[in-house]
Amino acid sequence: MKRAGLLLSISAVALSACANPELTAGLAAREPGFETVRNTTSAATRAQAVFLQDAATIRANSERVHQMVHQRTVLADTAVQVALLNNRGLQAAYAELGMTAAEIWQTTLQPNPRVAIGTFGIGADDLAWRAIEGIIAFNILALATTEQRSRIAETRFRQAQLIAAEETLRVATETRLAWIDAVAAFEAASIVRDAESTANAQSDLAAELGETGFLNRAAQARDQALFAELSGQRARARLDAQVAKERLTRLMGLWGTETQYYVPDALPALPGRAGAPRDAETQALARRVDLTLARLELQAVAQEHGLENATRSVTDLELITGAEIERERDGGDVETSTTPQFEVEFVIPIFDSGEARLRRAEMAYLRAAHQLAERAVTVRSEARAAQAELAGAHQIARHYRDNLVPLRALVESETLLAYNGMIESYVELLDAIRARQAAQMSEASARADYWRAEALMTAALYGGGGDGGGGGASPEMAAAGAAPH
Repeated sequence: MKRAGLLLSISAVALSACANPELTAGLAAREPGFETVRNTTSAATRAQAVFLQDAATIRANSERVHQMVHQRTVLADTAVQVALLNNRGLQAAYAELGMTAAEIWQTTLQPNPRVAIGTFGIGADDLAWRAIEGIIAFNILALATTEQRSRIAETRFRQAQLIAAEETLRVATETRLAWIDAVAAFEAASIVRDAESTANAQSDLAAELGETGFLNRAAQARDQALFAELSGQRARARLDAQVAKERLTRLMGLWGTETQYYVPDALPALPGRAGAPRDAETQALARRVDLTLARLELQAVAQEHGLENATRSVTDLELITGAEIERERDGGDVETSTTPQFEVEFVIPIFDSGEARLRRAEMAYLRAAHQLAERAVTVRSEARAAQAELAGAHQIARHYRDNLVPLRALVESETLLAYNGMIESYVELLDAIRARQAAQMSEASARADYWRAEALMTAALYGGGGDGGGGGASPEMAAAGAAPH
């Protein structure tokens, strides 16, 4: 009996070993890995992400958001901060990170021992029982691969954090672009409104000239057609602005009275320089979240390949210890004897030698290597394209601002003077008004293109531009990758 107890004690102590305590603590934390998400995204978004997990925190966060937006003019950075605080789809992604952490945590735990107790010979020979057998079984293979599985779990956990960070960057980028679109739409509506006011004033003048007989009916009709055309354009522009603002509202997660906010009437002025970094490729290779995800995928697959190679022959190995207690009646006395048991149970690899699983692991590594190379090429290209787009958009917007708009304004002013001096016709004046309005619209559109390019430049450097696919594993893959083989 002492020998059996010793075997049980040694087995229990040896197999109670668990994964890296620091890893386990990180996986079991209330906000598992979220500090990494916050630190990874703060520089790119200029905002702080939060993880809402209880009613009190949600209420406090709602009050904070209300103070930031209700009856206020929301700027771009504020819109991004509100989205990171209040976008429930983003909060669902953080909850997904927590779920993945729990699944990975589960895979790092040792399998629970199996206990079996049996009683034999109940009621035989006037004895309550003749024999009791008790055994306890431990998975030796899980113990032997603990360190390898912990390394895989740590890599998969880092991937899960970066997947959440990439989603945060995506929401931030989409929110900034939606803010630009909304403000640009309101600015376009303002330009059309000003042109409509000018056309209305000219229409009143045309009506007065028509009454005197100086302006014929055709010229009056042209003026009325211009005013009607601009009225239709203004209605369309106001509708576009409303729809664009609603998209921004959705991304910020606003509803009820919180939707009573404003955006500026015009986008910021064009900066003096484009602001495109000269070493965009280098920065993108160092900072892109999707590229780091692809590197981690290659690392995880390599670790899994090593685990597969180590367990290709022995896929199940168990240590079984226990004891059997027997009782026999010898005359009037009952004699009891205890027999210790010790077994090793494993599968003989006769039919499945593990070569197919090893081959699959090799191909998975090859696939991950090619995906990493492809992602590196794509990241370089996107950085160059964003750099060129930002510089080109700045040049085009500056051209419209410094050349086209002043010239069209001068043409309109001179045409109005000539018209008042009866040198130019009323048709030429209407054409000048249309041309000046078109120039203003072109300048505003080019300026919006610049600010969009500026937002996409940040996405090209950090990630979240919507064209990811950096080889990150799904939660199911992450959990399966760290499971015992």
